[in-house]
Amino acid sequence: MSTRHPVVAVTGSSGAGTTSVTKTFQHIFRREHITPVLVEGDSFHRFDRDGMKVATAEADSAGNHSFCHFSPEANLLEELAELFRVYGESGTGKIRHYLHNDAEAEPYGQPAGTFTPWEDIAPGTDLLLYEGLHGAAITPTVDVARYADLRVGVVPIINLEWIQKAHRDRTERGYSTEAVMDTIVRRMPDYVNTICPQFSRTHINFQRVPTVDTSDPFIARFIPTADESFVVIRFADPRGIDFPYLLSMLHDSFMSRPNIIVVPGGKMELAMQLIFTPLVLRLLEQRDRG
Repeated sequence: MSTRHPVVAVTGSSGAGTTSVTKTFQHIFRREHITPVLVEGDSFHRFDRDGMKVATAEADSAGNHSFCHFSPEANLLEELAELFRVYGESGTGKIRHYLHNDAEAEPYGQPAGTFTPWEDIAPGTDLLLYEGLHGAAITPTVDVARYADLRVGVVPIINLEWIQKAHRDRTERGYSTEAVMDTIVRRMPDYVNTICPQFSRTHINFQRVPTVDTSDPFIARFIPTADESFVVIRFADPRGIDFPYLLSMLHDSFMSRPNIIVVPGGKMELAMQLIFTPLVLRLLEQRDRG
């Protein structure tokens, strides 16, 4: 960790809703005139789309039927940790982009499902914001979490997470329900062993809990709305968090434990604004003093 060049990591599995949290950070950055460098977790996958198909087939042939994007060996975690470390020390580092679709790929003249070349981070950024699967990962050989100054977990309850993933994969990517289920089953070992442990290392977790029936996530026609849910916000260290202020600003919220506030789902973005803004400004103040 470095007070000179802060690193913020937003971590969650596929379909968790990390993009919404990242958008809230971007709103804060614009309002506070903060210049970030944005790092996509997908850009640190080890294989492009075609390469992942080959690697998955090879893993299957070897008897490893759980190899997936959640797997540490399918990602460049050493390079990710090094980026966090180098950026924290000097505000520099190398990044690239993963081109998910034709619209993203067209400006680069590359096929969808490929990576752009590595490039140096432009000078003059204030902090690094990572969004992806492994921002708080620790394996026997690499510790990504240690280099992030603020770690945020996005963890909807599992059935809601699956509903969100299934809805996205069916509507945006054309997958069948059966294909989505196969992917979830394949990823389960690494979900348990790699993804979940990260949320015990985060500083703050946001967990959306629906108040409608999600018993069978694979037949759900709609994603539960914000107004049909609560958000459980857990702080690893509640010291310095002004809970009376949050309760006064977030109507109908309540404390369920000394380090947990529960807010109506429709207040999630406001809650994030109220919580993240002082934390980000504190990181930058520490940088300026350092």
